[in-house]
Amino acid sequence: MARKIGSRYTAHQILGRGSAGTVWLGEGPEGPVAIKLLREDLASDQELVGRFVQERTALLGLEHPHVVSVRDLVVDGNDLALVMDLVRGTDLRTRLDRERRLPPEAAVAIVADIADGLAVAHAAGVVHRDVKPENILLDMEGPLGPGGSHPALLTDFGVAKLIDTPRRTRATKIIGTPDYLAPEIVEGLPPRASVDIYALATVLYELLAGFTPFGGGHPGAVLRRHVTETVVPLPGIPDELWQLIVQCLAKAPASRLRASELGARLRELLPMLAGMPPLDVDEPGTETVEEAPEEPLAGPPPAGEPAPRRGAVPLVPGAKPADANRDTHTSMRVPGPDELAGGARGTARVPRAAGAPRPGSARNRAAARRRRAALGAGTLVLLAAIGIGTWAATGGDDADAGPRDTGDSAPASP
Repeated sequence: MARKIGSRYTAHQILGRGSAGTVWLGEGPEGPVAIKLLREDLASDQELVGRFVQERTALLGLEHPHVVSVRDLVVDGNDLALVMDLVRGTDLRTRLDRERRLPPEAAVAIVADIADGLAVAHAAGVVHRDVKPENILLDMEGPLGPGGSHPALLTDFGVAKLIDTPRRTRATKIIGTPDYLAPEIVEGLPPRASVDIYALATVLYELLAGFTPFGGGHPGAVLRRHVTETVVPLPGIPDELWQLIVQCLAKAPASRLRASELGARLRELLPMLAGMPPLDVDEPGTETVEEAPEEPLAGPPPAGEPAPRRGAVPLVPGAKPADANRDTHTSMRVPGPDELAGGARGTARVPRAAGAPRPGSARNRAAARRRRAALGAGTLVLLAAIGIGTWAATGGDDADAGPRDTGDSAPASP
């Protein structure tokens, strides 16, 4: 059913839903548009509405081929909406869900497009704060690029900043998508342009591997990994590309590249990636068939409760384990230094060649037990062989010849 959005726009049908609101296919004075209608609870927040109006100039000023431009902001009664360019295509998450991972050339081309868009935004003083595959659109009507990739555009500029008001977050809250949050955000520092670079490097890693470098388990465990763990190399990509990813995933924000540098460096690498197939690695935590039984847990779970996942380390006391949380604007308190210093033993996500058992998995433990048993049996055989050889060399002749009288023996005691 069509509905009016302000006095100039009409929303005709829903294109998609997100945590911040609903995207509609709409019509305006200049033709088709996409209208992001924010949730009613956000529209009723007067502080947020005021911030929405304040950000109008900055958001309307972002113009770039790889940025979904905001044409208008509508504040009308209970409606709070961003009117944006209509991109005829799909988002990057949908493509990832279908293909799991992309060829390196296509992955790098897409990320280079987004880096170019971020460079313009950062130059204007605008930080996206929520770079992830869901906010990257692929223009299916645009010309094909390297690796057959469609032009990529970054959308939802300003939404995270609008929702992240002081009253909602104060100094003790984290708002964002756990898999893509930079370590400084976890530690409670204000977001700068470098947080977008960290998130974009995480997206590149995910496009190549099929999983994020620090994701998996409870959001608290994910946040801890961002601060305490080092990204593990992906097998099968050129070292130049890997070093670029490592630099942009640096814990120290100042060590990361700027968006313009990242885009240029990625495009320089495209020729060496031509024709490379997608990587063949298994996601940490996945298992193949014929697993050995899991070792028993320390104690049985309470009646009616599922057994807790291994490696899910809650950072927030009292939190329940859950699967990886990709929702935007997940609100959590900033962890204390003692919690972050606790390490992430058992939570590391180590990529491995396809078919290889995961360290600590049931298959890995069963293989280790078989190796120990084989090693023990081999040791016994070796020791037995050594013993027999020694006996043959020293005592075997005596046994055959019987007792000898050397003349030096002392008289036997009565």
